[in-house]
Amino acid sequence: MSIRTELFNYLSPHITPERLNLFNKIIEQRTKYITVVLEDIYQSQNASAVLRSCDCFGIQDVHIIENRNEFRLDSEVSLGSSKWLTLHKYNQKDNNSLATIKELKSRGYKIVATTPHTNDQELPDYDITSGKTAIVFGSEKPGISEIIMNEADEFLKIPMYGFTESFNISVSAAIVLHYLTHKLHNSTVNWQLSEKEKTDIKIEWIKRTIKRSDLIEKRFWEEHKKE
Repeated sequence: MSIRTELFNYLSPHITPERLNLFNKIIEQRTKYITVVLEDIYQSQNASAVLRSCDCFGIQDVHIIENRNEFRLDSEVSLGSSKWLTLHKYNQKDNNSLATIKELKSRGYKIVATTPHTNDQELPDYDITSGKTAIVFGSEKPGISEIIMNEADEFLKIPMYGFTESFNISVSAAIVLHYLTHKLHNSTVNWQLSEKEKTDIKIEWIKRTIKRSDLIEKRFWEEHKKE
């Protein structure tokens, strides 16, 4: 038994059996095969709504680029969804967008930028089986940056039939994630998390649920050292 599994077993009795069963059920629907990248979002309502959609559709990882704008949440919109997600923030570089893309590509992700341009691939035509996908959503008014445009492997747009050029970012994210996760779940792709990933995420969920989890975890490590 791995040390992380031992830690999970040590923490588990501190939540109710019902909550533990819920964690075990939901983790089976989580994926890192699709991940979401948010570039310089400045409206907290939009940021919160996207995180809520990620949680609802089982997207575990969200990569947040902070260039000019700090990523802020609206608790009334997010409804605590960020508590169940793994958020990766990029705000330490002069060029955080490029650093994010390089990191994702090093992990084997294909960078797919969402744009309303006429020559882009339409959402129904996207091949979800072609590899791990990082979907990039840009800032509210300017959209994705030129850096993302240059570094993207593919471009994706939602088919539209009205006068308005684009959807609100939170609506776009919900539409794209609904469609792609539906295709993913009906494919032969191995999209689920590894057992190690499941254990690590459930540990974080428990720690975010119980009071003084830091002290409980500290006690575990102290007891483990004595063995």
